[in-house]
Amino acid sequence: MPSKSDKDLIFMPNGGAPAESQAEEFLPTLDEMTPREIVAELDKYIVGQTAAKRAVAVALRNRVRRQKLPAEMAEDILPKNILMIGPTGVGKTEIARRLARLAGCPFVKVEASKYTEVGYVGRDVESMVRDLVETSIDMVREEKLDEVADRAEQAAEERVLDLLLPPPPPPAPGTPEAEAAAQRDQTQRSREKFRVQLREGKLDERMVDIEVRERQMPSFEIISNQGVEEMDVNLKDMLSGMFGQQKKKRKMTVADAFEYLIQEEEGKLLDMDQVTRIAVERAEQMGIIFIDEIDKVAGRESGHGPDVSREGVQRDILPIIEGTTVNTRYGMIRTDHILFIAAGAFHVTKPSDLIPELQGRLPIRVELQSLKEEDFVRILTEPKNALIKQYVALLETEGIKLNITDDAVEAIAKFATSVNEQTENIGARRLHTILEKLLDEISFEAPDLKKKTVKVDAAYVSKQLADIVKNQDLSRYIL
Repeated sequence: MPSKSDKDLIFMPNGGAPAESQAEEFLPTLDEMTPREIVAELDKYIVGQTAAKRAVAVALRNRVRRQKLPAEMAEDILPKNILMIGPTGVGKTEIARRLARLAGCPFVKVEASKYTEVGYVGRDVESMVRDLVETSIDMVREEKLDEVADRAEQAAEERVLDLLLPPPPPPAPGTPEAEAAAQRDQTQRSREKFRVQLREGKLDERMVDIEVRERQMPSFEIISNQGVEEMDVNLKDMLSGMFGQQKKKRKMTVADAFEYLIQEEEGKLLDMDQVTRIAVERAEQMGIIFIDEIDKVAGRESGHGPDVSREGVQRDILPIIEGTTVNTRYGMIRTDHILFIAAGAFHVTKPSDLIPELQGRLPIRVELQSLKEEDFVRILTEPKNALIKQYVALLETEGIKLNITDDAVEAIAKFATSVNEQTENIGARRLHTILEKLLDEISFEAPDLKKKTVKVDAAYVSKQLADIVKNQDLSRYIL
């Protein structure tokens, strides 16, 4: 998959924690989930913001409804794109990310501020659609690999056994059939013994010689007005057939050879044409693109010439949201039915500062509320991935039982609210910095602690954060 900027977030379902993905297997299918049930699932991870949850739940449900309509009518029903308005750290991105995971949709998060108007150096807005297709390709590839995993493992096992016990030469002419049959039975028994030992891991450290394919290809770099990252033709793939792929012998352990051969067999069994076809359709019909920091490009041109980073970017984003065709390495992609969720704080600008055409393409607007002290208490304790649960789990790996009392949680929430009021309001992200400061000593000393139960109460919180409370310049400690 092509490299992305560090600020881009590419999300693929089932890419999270194993425990979480296992739990999600028991959820009802998307077709069966009502908007109320979708909101209930979002409530497990996001505190408050009911209006935003309802908006995305209805948008998701409308996609299910559309799929049940006749093709002619379904083609004319376009998704109702959403504009989320609210300060940083209140859950805008998390709502979109959880929604995509719930629906099993290809999801891409991009930042509007990183794009530039066509004709200037920088990323082209069409790259967000290419990123979405790459994500969809990876999703479908993983699904298809799961389907062929068993067959690939069986084929790889047979190839490893061939390396460990090469097949015997054919019997010489004139050999009695009984003797030849006995020789085949003996070879088969030996092979089955090796198979048992291989499955038990007893042969993992044995060295074998295996043929591997060299993938070194001549390096090409073509400079175009779209940049190297936007090249639609992969020259290395195109020229691999011309130059061929050389093979060479390598010595490796049985365990490593088995893994290599599994990947090779999976590649043989995988139909990439089918993967591409399914992935492109999924990106077109179910894709979600989250455009963050849309407020950073809001604003009109000044009287001193065009503003490259603002109205020009809006004009370029507009056709993508309206519905256009984007050229990718996997073919032409229509954006008519991709759901766009735009978000921004709009501290300095207003949604009305966006160009009218773009405003019209974001008909659903929801305002997310700033977090209060009681919200911080809930964020610390209620969600499945609550921060306190994460720290408790991390320290359990060191044999430390961390007990954070209710009064300590309230003290942390009160302190976070105070800091947000006196400095920049960064919402729930403030809790990360406060907890890191609070538990810094415990985390550092954890491997050497003799006392395996550590209690964190309100008094401990006050003691650890005393230097910050006394100092008026809070930004020196928590940014």
